[in-house]
Amino acid sequence: MDDAKALSGEPMRPILRLAASAGPVIAAWAIAGLATAPGTEWYRTLEQPSFAPPGWVFAPVWTVLYLAMIVVAWRLLGLPPSRARTGALALFYGQLVLNAFWSVAFFTFQSPVAGLVVLTALTACVLAAIYAFAQLDRASSLLFTPYAAWVAFASALNLGIVVLALSG
Repeated sequence: MDDAKALSGEPMRPILRLAASAGPVIAAWAIAGLATAPGTEWYRTLEQPSFAPPGWVFAPVWTVLYLAMIVVAWRLLGLPPSRARTGALALFYGQLVLNAFWSVAFFTFQSPVAGLVVLTALTACVLAAIYAFAQLDRASSLLFTPYAAWVAFASALNLGIVVLALSG
């Protein structure tokens, strides 16, 4: 698809829209998974807050959240091109980068402090994205709300790990 078609407001062909929706999300999901795998044993050795969920909870939660992200991207890419849509998509793809980088910072670098820094930026990006989505497509903002809640929970968990490490 050429740029003139995209700017004219013509809809994106379904296969391209699917690739643009699912491709980046699947790539972020894969990066996060690859970055997490080597650090899972290390993670188990960390002192964790009392509200830390069992390890098996993470995979199904992330699966649902990543699938919701694909739907959000699909919906946003189906909207007519505009500055607001471009900004919303920038926030969407930016949060994907931060999402994947959190796994690298926390698990690959084995740094809960670096993870907390990334989570702070991720939280701001996700909240800004929800606001931007709401201006364009209410369903997309609602689909992103559970993700915001999970990022808030992950932030609390990550902070709890940092506090316990510093106090122990």
